[in-house]
Amino acid sequence: MGLEILFATTNEHKIREAEAILKDFGIMIKPIATEKIEIQHSSLEEIAKFAAIQAYVKVGKPVAVEDSGLFIEKLNGFPGPYSNYVYKTIGLRGILKLLEDYKDLGSRKAVFVAVVAYALSEANVMIFKGVTEGYISFNIRGSGGFGYDPIFIPYNSTKTFAEMSIEEKNLYSHRGKAFRALGEWLIKNINLFKEIKEKAYKGF
Repeated sequence: MGLEILFATTNEHKIREAEAILKDFGIMIKPIATEKIEIQHSSLEEIAKFAAIQAYVKVGKPVAVEDSGLFIEKLNGFPGPYSNYVYKTIGLRGILKLLEDYKDLGSRKAVFVAVVAYALSEANVMIFKGVTEGYISFNIRGSGGFGYDPIFIPYNSTKTFAEMSIEEKNLYSHRGKAFRALGEWLIKNINLFKEIKEKAYKGF
């Protein structure tokens, strides 16, 4: 179909994961380097929506933004929407330290959530959510992926995300689920997408 969408990120890992999913729908990713403006909020949906609107204002064209969070049951959902900040401060070892009293895998349940916000305009933002349940490992494992991937084991697997190839990770991944939902929506609403594209993308 030759569709192409803008994705506001410079994160090569996110780009590759999104490309691997959307190529199955005949959709290509065009990454754009625009500063991601985030608000402090308890809702990933609101954070992603705000960032998508700000990105749309800057580029003047429909654009996708992705935000994700790791919600750990025994830590009352921490780090949740603050996952990026927590990763940069206490890091993976800090998370493992907080869970050191929980000795069995069943007590280390966690949920990875990804939200893709696709801004068609300032007033029209589509939200696509992906959720993956799993556990926090007892140690850092694997060299692939990024962020919390080396300590997250999805249900029905013995590997952390960081021990998987992109293709294998996308079978479980919260981000993969969110981008798959976006791809399904774009194909289902192809005429709307083309109409918006004609208005906003001259020569696209």
